[in-house]
Amino acid sequence: MTTTGGAVAPDEHAQQVEQVEGFWGVIPAGGAGTRLWPVSRRTSPKFLRDLTGSGRSLLQATRDRLAPLAGDRVLVVTGAAHVDAVVEQLPDGVEVVAEPTPRDSMPAIALAAAIIERRDADAVIGSFAADHVIGDLPAFHAVVREAVAVARTGRVVTIGLTPTHPATGFGYIREGEALGVDGAPSARAVVEFVEKPDAATAQRYLAEGGFRWNAGMFVVQASVLLDVLAAEHPELAAGVRAVAAEPERLDEVWPGLTKIAIDHAVAEPAAARGLVAVVPAGFSWDDVGDFASLGDLLPEAREGLRVVGEADDVVTVDGGGIVVTGGRVVAVVGLDDVVVVDTPDAVLVMARDRAQDVKKVVERLTAAGRTELT
Repeated sequence: MTTTGGAVAPDEHAQQVEQVEGFWGVIPAGGAGTRLWPVSRRTSPKFLRDLTGSGRSLLQATRDRLAPLAGDRVLVVTGAAHVDAVVEQLPDGVEVVAEPTPRDSMPAIALAAAIIERRDADAVIGSFAADHVIGDLPAFHAVVREAVAVARTGRVVTIGLTPTHPATGFGYIREGEALGVDGAPSARAVVEFVEKPDAATAQRYLAEGGFRWNAGMFVVQASVLLDVLAAEHPELAAGVRAVAAEPERLDEVWPGLTKIAIDHAVAEPAAARGLVAVVPAGFSWDDVGDFASLGDLLPEAREGLRVVGEADDVVTVDGGGIVVTGGRVVAVVGLDDVVVVDTPDAVLVMARDRAQDVKKVVERLTAAGRTELT
């Protein structure tokens, strides 16, 4: 199922940037964002929400970043249940492809690549998740331009973020030698992708240097991506190409496709074959994985208080933290660094340093049969 968006982006988000010929933006829009419950839920995931106070949802902001480079050549892949909401948020010309069921990132990105490959055999795609927050747009655009230049040499290209602390929640990329590609002076070979490390290992990576955070941003020719995928998972590559040729076969083919992430399906095996490059990036980035990271993105409404919603609805007495308002007054008394989330049918109160445990609430609600709340 393919359709197009209908909402018009505001003028202030238009960027005076020269488009990159033959470049397509691909936006995988999936995941329930359980660590942001009860704001993010299965029926209204985080990418559809304005969590930063920008006036744009995370999905809209992602499309806004890509439009100056890709123009109307943007394709969103999302779950069938979210298609109507996604279409409503996007401008005319943005295509939306519905995946019948979640099968992780590789089938979604591969299907987009196969659709684009049929239209332009030389097209370069850039895959950027719908729920990331990125600062410094000129730097982002410059990095993507470099990545496109490298992708046109037949490599799979990832964008490697500069680590700012020894994070254990991200995978890492180990850099190799400089590649000397015209138009991409900072591009380097990728030696390997490393799984999420423990704290001591992450600290060693920062001390040694030569490691980048893997944020799951990939730039590659559509045909190259599918050919590399075919070498590792031939039935998956053949399946998405079959659907691209005959869209009416989607419901027939989709359930049989391998459920796998792009890192495991393509990036890691391609790196082992010397086919992957990395373009280092210094722009700020966050995947808004939980309320602790969300708090870091919000400006202070008052000293010690950050708010999603109406700051005037929050009263603090010797306390503060992160408050998500839901139309009622929220009072925080004598509690520091607390998280309070007020929604019509659920309220969350927790210490900010327990942000990762919110998913356990969703698990318990699901186990209790309260799926209407998840």
